[in-house]
Amino acid sequence: MEREEILAIYEAGPDAVINLIEQLLATIAKLEERVKSLEEQLNKNSRNSSKPPSTDAYAPKKPTPKSRRVKSGKKVGGQKGHPGTTLRMVDNPDEIRIIKVDQCSNCHTSLEDEEVKDYKRRQTFDIPPVQLHSTEHRGEIKLCPKCGRINTADFPDNVTQPAQYGSRLRSLAVYLHDYQFIPYDRSCELLSDIFGCDISPATLIRAETECFEGLEEFDNALKEALKQSPVLCCDETGMRINGIRNWLHVVCTATMTYYFTHQKRGSEAMDDMDILPNYDGVIVHDFWMSYFKYLCDHGLCDVHLLRELISISENYEQVWSGEMAALLIIIKECVDETKETSDSLTAEQINDFEMMYDDIIKKGLEENPPPLYLDTKPKKRGRKKQTKAKNLLDRFVKYKGDILRFMYDFDVPFDNNQAERDIRMTKVQQKISGTFRSIQGARNFCRIRGYISTMKKNKLSVMDAIEAVFNGKPFVPFLPVA
Repeated sequence: MEREEILAIYEAGPDAVINLIEQLLATIAKLEERVKSLEEQLNKNSRNSSKPPSTDAYAPKKPTPKSRRVKSGKKVGGQKGHPGTTLRMVDNPDEIRIIKVDQCSNCHTSLEDEEVKDYKRRQTFDIPPVQLHSTEHRGEIKLCPKCGRINTADFPDNVTQPAQYGSRLRSLAVYLHDYQFIPYDRSCELLSDIFGCDISPATLIRAETECFEGLEEFDNALKEALKQSPVLCCDETGMRINGIRNWLHVVCTATMTYYFTHQKRGSEAMDDMDILPNYDGVIVHDFWMSYFKYLCDHGLCDVHLLRELISISENYEQVWSGEMAALLIIIKECVDETKETSDSLTAEQINDFEMMYDDIIKKGLEENPPPLYLDTKPKKRGRKKQTKAKNLLDRFVKYKGDILRFMYDFDVPFDNNQAERDIRMTKVQQKISGTFRSIQGARNFCRIRGYISTMKKNKLSVMDAIEAVFNGKPFVPFLPVA
């Protein structure tokens, strides 16, 4: 604005000056907000946001690692009594090779006819040469001497072709692709190099489809078992299918994993998944609002909240956020210690923690007073924009019970790490094998991966479990044995 324009406004009177000042203040407020937003983006890292640690390398300044864990005072490495994995000799080796002493190392006298006094032992453990094992199934053909009918023996249900790969090899192919994330072409190359079989990607895809179909009973039983679980961990992440972004949802416990792919991220997908509707337990999540549609109890991931609190402390220099982060950690440590001897905190402990929580909230409200609006123009409809600090504070006010759910119920975890771990490997799959080319391929992967994850959680052999599917008897470890 030129000097003449400013003088003209001044000569126009007080109202014109006030209007100019209001406009300038509004512009300054917008610019300050924009600068603050840009500074927050630059300051984001894996320690104060949900960004993965892999992105820290590209930040202007890589954050100094700061662990919230308290030092135990123990030395680094395995502790006393920790079961090691050292290779040990066995009493009954598969093969014994005698190394003879033919002559004396001193005087070179022949020792071939001398009696052996003792042996010094060393053992090696290796993989024997691997090759395909072919089995021919011969069905007998007999003529009935009475009626003259020709009778042919029935082949096993899993032997349907004149020449085919067996269930063990198909199980390995599915394992390589859906658990180790090796692409189809490289899986074929690996099988050819190790077993000498020229298998095609189409054969692997057929094996995967057969495994998917064989797991339908398991899939239905898994969903019913999850519905009966008192606590569920839930999460979702992006998944590209045929170049279009879809969403991968996971619902899991310490013993079960269920994956579901859908075009939507919100409640439409959760309804189609058919686990959360009518569920009456506790679902632990990262504050995605679609979960609150369901009338069950909720537990929020406090690790996510800790990162947000750190961000507020660093970017807004507020006191309440640091005190709240410290309180959550104190409560967690108290809960972890109490779990060793009891299944709940005392009423006095709960009351004390609640009072400390409320005092911090009160301090936060004092640090975040309602904004003053100088502009008298009509406001836009909807909620007024607030700072991130105030938004987070409002969440701690409104969702106090959900944030402290782990304190009231020891079955509810402090974090959502179970779902985070279960969904993380699917992101690894996309980095290694690429995106999915069809919806059915993604569904195949989800069901098979959920089955493998469930087997691993129940400490069952993955290869045996996959082979059981091809043999028509998938394992369902969470159902009672008849």
